[in-house]
Amino acid sequence: MTEAALEARARRLAAKCGWRAMKSRWRRDSIDNHGGFMVIDPLTRGVIYGSRFDLTAEEVIDIATDALRTA
Repeated sequence: MTEAALEARARRLAAKCGWRAMKSRWRRDSIDNHGGFMVIDPLTRGVIYGSRFDLTAEEVIDIATDALRTA
């Protein structure tokens, strides 16, 4: 799977959980921004996972898949 396909899949699965998966647009490897994904609650705009944009697309997919299984 290409990187773009993985990112799209991560966003789709997060949306199924009622979340939003955001990817950083800023420079990688800064103190508070690792260039990856953050999962937020769109209603409260609170961070659920990856507060430092430190999740990969695969990690978002795993988190969302687990959440869908337990729901």
